[in-house]
Amino acid sequence: MPATVPLLIISGSMGAGKTTVLSEASDLLAQADIPHAAIDLDWLAVMHPQPQRYGERLAFANLAAVWPNYVAAGARRLIVARVIEHEHELDLYRAAVPGAQPVICRLTAPLELMHDRLRTREPGMFQEQALVRSTELDGILERAAIEHFTVDNGPKRQVTEAAREMLTRAGWL
Repeated sequence: MPATVPLLIISGSMGAGKTTVLSEASDLLAQADIPHAAIDLDWLAVMHPQPQRYGERLAFANLAAVWPNYVAAGARRLIVARVIEHEHELDLYRAAVPGAQPVICRLTAPLELMHDRLRTREPGMFQEQALVRSTELDGILERAAIEHFTVDNGPKRQVTEAAREMLTRAGWL
């Protein structure tokens, strides 16, 4: 295992574009031949019944289980998409990824745009809950202000521009 692991956490409210920017950032890093893993951490906690709110313990237990596989395959950096609401959550990342050196980027976008994205992404029975949670999270993240920097992912921004800015500000490009 590497002694230190650069860890970029993409936070932001629902609909801010975390997963989309994660994917584009991974493509930019691959183009630059930078060994990394890219994980949408929410997907490591999808199950029913949910063992606790938002599957936090399960997500991090699964991250701890898969990270050594990524290292064995050559990954030396990790990008994760997941909302981070409280600074104590960084301890969960450090426990799951030994040597993690976390940097938090918060993606921002106008609430109306995030809601439009959610209406497209969540056309079913979860839509109303997602819209309410997006508004709630936007306020929580604004008040918490635990990010190292923010990146605008609003309506006039191309995803490649947002991903490149994020990686540049994190010192990865």
